[in-house]
Amino acid sequence: MARIAGVDLPKNERVEIGLTRIFGIGRPLSNKILKETKVNPDTRVKDLTDENIVKIRSLLERDYRDYKVEGDLRREISMNIKRLTDTGNYRGLRHLAHLPVRGQRTRTNARTRKGPRKLIVKKK
Repeated sequence: MARIAGVDLPKNERVEIGLTRIFGIGRPLSNKILKETKVNPDTRVKDLTDENIVKIRSLLERDYRDYKVEGDLRREISMNIKRLTDTGNYRGLRHLAHLPVRGQRTRTNARTRKGPRKLIVKKK
């Protein structure tokens, strides 16, 4: 099993798709990485040679500023949210209240962010 950036990639997936299992890498970045390392995107993860795995791993580690993935990216996102909450601005307060942050409608929607409905029992 190929382990890149601390993530075990699924054996039977194509490399192009397998790389997207790493937090911070989507399809466009995955294709860009494979093009730079000259790895065929159609090969399966189990068919990757050790040389190819080392190329991909070294590219992600070498271009640290270009490719923030996994722990570094999660840390940066959490620090950004912490900065917003510490300054007390509107977006930070929305994060604290577990409500949608960017101006969506909350009267009827936002169930993912707010959680399941809390039933209100009417008194007789």
